[in-house]
Formats: sequence, structure tokens, C-alpha cells
Amino acid sequence: MKRLPSLLAACATLSMFAAENKPNVLLICVDDLRPELNCFGVDYIHSPNIDRLAAEGRAFYKHYVQAPTCGASRYTLLTGTYGGPSNTALFDRAEVLARDTKASPPSMPAWFRQNGYRTVSVGKVSHHPGGRGGPDWDDLTIPEMPLSWDRHLLRTGAWQHPRGWMHGQAHGEIRGDASQMDLLQAYEGPDQIYPDGISSDQAIEQLESLATKENDKPFFLAFGILRPHLPFGAPKKYLDLYVDAELPEVPHPQKPKDRTTWHKSGEFYKYKRDGMDPNTNADYSLQVRKHYAACVTYADAQVGRVLDRLDSLGIRDNTIIVLWGDHGWHLGEHSIWGKHSLFEESLRSPLIISYPGIPSPGILSHSIVETVDVFPTLVELSGIPKANYVDGVSLKPILEKPESPGHDAFGYFSRGYGHTIRTKTHRMIAHTDGYIELYDHRTLEGETRNVAEHQREIVAQLKAKIKKRFKNK
Repeated sequence: MKRLPSLLAACATLSMFAAENKPNVLLICVDDLRPELNCFGVDYIHSPNIDRLAAEGRAFYKHYVQAPTCGASRYTLLTGTYGGPSNTALFDRAEVLARDTKASPPSMPAWFRQNGYRTVSVGKVSHHPGGRGGPDWDDLTIPEMPLSWDRHLLRTGAWQHPRGWMHGQAHGEIRGDASQMDLLQAYEGPDQIYPDGISSDQAIEQLESLATKENDKPFFLAFGILRPHLPFGAPKKYLDLYVDAELPEVPHPQKPKDRTTWHKSGEFYKYKRDGMDPNTNADYSLQVRKHYAACVTYADAQVGRVLDRLDSLGIRDNTIIVLWGDHGWHLGEHSIWGKHSLFEESLRSPLIISYPGIPSPGILSHSIVETVDVFPTLVELSGIPKANYVDGVSLKPILEKPESPGHDAFGYFSRGYGHTIRTKTHRMIAHTDGYIELYDHRTLEGETRNVAEHQREIVAQLKAKIKKRFKNK
């Protein structure tokens, strides 16, 4: 049943939340999440909680991240700036701030903190879970995001430390030699036998504290969910949902013949697979995809736990909720199993924004937007002063009218690939050595046929846009 906002909440929304009644912000970050969800039109995925959030807010079908890797993508989310192939490391930024606290503009949580919010992070929000450096990522003297959080937390449980939690499997299994760790796993038990279960417990505890004991300030709570990141492990009850599921064929599964940003999927293949290869074994390919789906549903369950507690605490009607995927993930498209390409599958991810009184809730927007837009959007919705240094634009017009136009999306990757731009009709990838990939999304071939030699005028136009966007970056 669709929830109806209270009259008080609706009135508050008319003024986009008056300053004296600033809304809370709940930011949910999900690792390696494809926009392959029921609310995005994929009917074989079980994602009831994310679907419910989309039904109450605005889902963006064409949301693109700036980089197909965790650290650089989260850099953009948390700083509101594009950065660039050589300027995307949060730890590098932290070292600069350690020398001079005014050397970099405030991060998104720091900006909210400076404007009267209590800021808390749980799980994997910045690059390292818990946001610390050191050999096991638990050195309190090496914060990844200085001046940003009142509390930056990760309960590691049986996984001992954040590094163990990051690639952990059931019952505290830590990755040592990845070749000896199962790629696919599904053990019987509650959610807490895998890392996200205990992290969700902690997020709920923080939510309760922020809502009851520390309600003198609005809160900015960021909660990072690990799955469906590798290795693919989740409680068996989630895999059981897919035992008899019929999955569609993988589109364009062949390795590209021409030069592209294709890679060997090293992150995937280093795990234990008993000699099986999803590119040559159709049954194993299906098995991998079902385990990924199980991890998505496990992640969805954690979203549901937190949203249910938000409801039961009675604060949903004064809370902006954002669900964001840090990048996409290939499941065999272009013969890739992973991210780290500049193809559509690596750069497109879910974005859902919900707040009380949003007009036309549940209508999917097909306007192109970027991760860099999240910071200015939350600032405008919250009614706090604008952060004039950010590179993105507020998505409020699309939130109010889903048919409102979006804008081109830009991206990059540091492994010599260079930059990319996605328009309504094309994707262009400009390699650092001058080589160009141009794909025409108006054709059935999409990102399988390079048309750069046939559409040189468009190449020139898009090159100019990239140069302008990344000038001085």
C-alpha cells in the first residue's frame, strides 16, 4: 500500500523544508549494483524494498557515475566535483587537508555538518569500509574524510577488521589468497552470517540514536551496503528465490574485435571457480548470474530493514532518502565480468530520490543525470546554503517533473582510457593517446560498432564538450 505523507509533511515540502524544520537525510550507497531491479523494468529480480522506495520517489533510469570503480566514483559523490583521472583518491585529498584544512572545499557531509547537521557514516560509504587507512584499514589516525563525520563506523564482527569485512564470506571467512576463496557461496542462516547483516544492525542502532537521543539536530546518515560486491555470498534463502528463475540471454556477450576498454576481468577470475569459465560454460554463466541476483536481493533486504525502522520511528515524513549505486557491473556483456570499462554496463547505476510530497511519485525519469548532481540536489532539498564550488546541478526540476530534460554525462578512468561522454544518442570514449570510440545508441548495434570514422562531425562536437568540461581538472 502506498504511504500518504501527513498534512504537516506536505506543507513543509511546499517550501522545500523551511530552515527551522530542516529534513533529515538518509543516503544509502550500494556497491556494484546494476540497474537491474524490478522498478527499472527487470521482472525476474526480487527487489521489493528498493521498488517500494522507487514507488514513493523518483527513480532515474539513465543515471551515470563518473568512474567505473569504487574510490573514484565515491570521490565524486562525496565531494560534488568531477575530479579527473589523476585526482580521485579520497586519501590523497585527506593528506592535503591534513596539511591545510582550507586546501580543499568541504565534502558533502562536511557541508551538512557545517550547516547544523549531525553526520554519521556506517559501512562502506567512502572507499574503505569505515573510512580509515592502515594495513587493515582501521588506523584511527588516518581518516579518509577529515572534518566530515561526527561518527564514521564499521562493526567488523567475526571478520576482525575492515579489510576482512570488505571481502568476507560467511561466518567470518576473510580473503587471503583469493584463489582459495569460493567465488560463489550460499550458506543457511540469518542475514548476520554475512558482513552486511551486522552492518545493517549498526545502521539501525545509529538511526535510533539520531532520532531519539540526539534529535537536537537534523541528521545526515550515510549507510553503505557491500553486496553485491565480489565474492558473491549471501544467505541461502535469497538464492532459493532464483532456483527456477528464467534469466534472459546476455546481450552482446562476444569480446570486442576492435580496440575498446575491454579487460580480462581479473578481479573476478582470481577467485576459486574450479576451472569453470562463464564465457565458455553457459550453465556456469547462469549460476554466476543467479548468485549475483541473490546478493542483490540480500542487499535489498538490508535496505528494507533500515527503511522499516525509519518508518517505525515516525521520522519518514521529514527525511530525504537517496539510494545510489556506485557503478554498474558486467555480467558477461562484451565478455566482461566486472566493472572497470567505459561501456554502458560499467557506468550506469541506480539512483532513486524520495522525499515527502514529491510530485508524481513512482514515475520513472529517462533524463540523463550524473552522480555529481547528488550533492547540489540534497543541498537544495534541505534548504541549506548552496555550495557554489560543486560541479553538478540540482535535480529538483526532474524531481518535480520527471519529463524535464537532463544533461550530458561525463566519465573517466585512470588506466590510460581517458574520458567518456554520454548524450541522448551517443557514447564517445576519448583515449589518452587520441584513439576514439563512438557508439550510436539510435542503432541496434549500440556499443558494439564503432562509428567514429563515419560520424566525424559528432566526434569533433563531443571532443569539444569533454575539453570544456574537464578544463583545469
